[in-house]
Amino acid sequence: QVQLVESGGGLVQPGGSLRLSCASSGGIFRFEAMDWYRQAPGKERELVARITSAGGKTYADSVKGRFTISRDNAKSTVYLQMNSLKPEDTAVYYCHSRSSNDWGQGTQVTVSS
Repeated sequence: QVQLVESGGGLVQPGGSLRLSCASSGGIFRFEAMDWYRQAPGKERELVARITSAGGKTYADSVKGRFTISRDNAKSTVYLQMNSLKPEDTAVYYCHSRSSNDWGQGTQVTVSS
């Protein structure tokens, strides 16, 4: 079983930036395809960004050009750099291993003035 621990969430003003981190253990990280999801109050969980083991990336239309997913296999960590944040980005952000279907506990991101 893969364990995933997210960090980096917090309160930020509109237009600001945050970087989320997700540290993985218990698996062979370099072979894992990784996702970032988010869930806002009263809404379904949605896919934000995806990175394959080879480094291929895809994004939800709502975050294209503002968010960047990346990975550091030496640190078994996946990142989500979030720029130009908007109030509608407010949600709990979850890390997910597509390979093992494991989830992290989530980290809260609040965008508000």
